[in-house]
Amino acid sequence: MKSKYVLFFAVVSVMFFSCTKVPVTGRKQLNLLPESQMMAMSVTGYKDVLTKNQSKVLPATDSRVQMVRNVGAKISAAVNKYLSQHQQSKRVQGFKWEYNVIDDNTVNAWCMSGGKIVFYTGILPVTQDETGLAVVMGHEIAHAIARHGNERMSQGLAVQTGGMAVQVALSQKPALTQNLFLQSYGIASELGMLKYSRTHESEADKMGLIFMAMAGYNPSKAAEFWQRMSKLGGGKTLEILSTHPSDETRIKDIQAFLPKALKYYTGK
Repeated sequence: MKSKYVLFFAVVSVMFFSCTKVPVTGRKQLNLLPESQMMAMSVTGYKDVLTKNQSKVLPATDSRVQMVRNVGAKISAAVNKYLSQHQQSKRVQGFKWEYNVIDDNTVNAWCMSGGKIVFYTGILPVTQDETGLAVVMGHEIAHAIARHGNERMSQGLAVQTGGMAVQVALSQKPALTQNLFLQSYGIASELGMLKYSRTHESEADKMGLIFMAMAGYNPSKAAEFWQRMSKLGGGKTLEILSTHPSDETRIKDIQAFLPKALKYYTGK
């Protein structure tokens, strides 16, 4: 009987300390992994990705890298400002922003917890310009700020380990947890991909629109980018579409949210 009480209070404690509200939408979320653990895994995972693609990582002198880093710096500054204004600065506590570009025709980009960002050159023809790039940057950073990766990894661990305690899984199944971690941020792994839910996508779209608007980019251009994505084909690897559904409903949702996002752009 005593052990049942201990287990009950342990579960309640995890729920109490892990339940937070997502910026912009206010949705309550339950993340079972400490965000510090996610950031620690990001440092390792990010380094591994860059090492595996060492010959493809573009140098800082490349104009494409300079544009990505310029846009990234503006968006991250906007994120810090927004969170500060809404008393949610803890969301980026411990973040150390990094931006890299990998020369690969994969049409994708992602942002790990802690602000570890990669763009693949395959997506740059679709973004077309700095504003288009800001759409993607804002969206991917929003996933990290909303801690969607933590939510997805928590769900993945529950499925893959049969309910094994999180800390036990992390220590006893490092390969599995690392693969689940990569999946959680839309990076291919031996286990495939964990798809973002419609809720996560909607949140990232809305947050991204506000972040890009605050950074000085016109959010009305977002719908145009997703229209281009939905039409893109020709045999290219559309990893971003495997986890980021692009359809008429999504574009309509973006257009419906635009009036609110534009207030952050125009200041009115």
